[in-house]
Amino acid sequence: MPETGDTETAPKAKPSKRPLTIGIVLAFLGAAAGFYTMWSGLIPLGGGHGSIAQGPVAGATASDAPMGDLVFVPVVPVVVSVGQGAARSHLRFAAELEVKAAHKSDVENLMPRIVDVTNTYLRALKLADIEDAQALIRLRAQLLRRMQVVTGEGRINDLLIMEFVLN
Repeated sequence: MPETGDTETAPKAKPSKRPLTIGIVLAFLGAAAGFYTMWSGLIPLGGGHGSIAQGPVAGATASDAPMGDLVFVPVVPVVVSVGQGAARSHLRFAAELEVKAAHKSDVENLMPRIVDVTNTYLRALKLADIEDAQALIRLRAQLLRRMQVVTGEGRINDLLIMEFVLN
């Protein structure tokens, strides 16, 4: 039989936030303690203080290798005309090539071809191409690739632009 009498409507008590706060604080303290334990080398998994940052990295590149076997070969400076008519300017370009010591003489012997490729590429540029904010990055990548093709794969590691002046 259903009750039709007065039912009490008592307000429900709010659950306490104290357990949640204690849990967050304990989680933070546990994470901090775990980090310190690994960082200080108390658990000898990584080799001691700072071992995470100092250990060898999987997939390390050749540029991470010691610099002992690298030499720099200067590229003959180039001056080219850029632009049309009254807007004509001159670009002065100088660079050095980072090569392995074993390939230095090969790269030096191919310098006339490297200068030719540099001249050809720079003369094809428009003034707007050079004035762009990302121009130097693109130009460096394009020239490096062209020089690597001329000298053969694996001879030139990098192109360092020493002078890039537009007059």
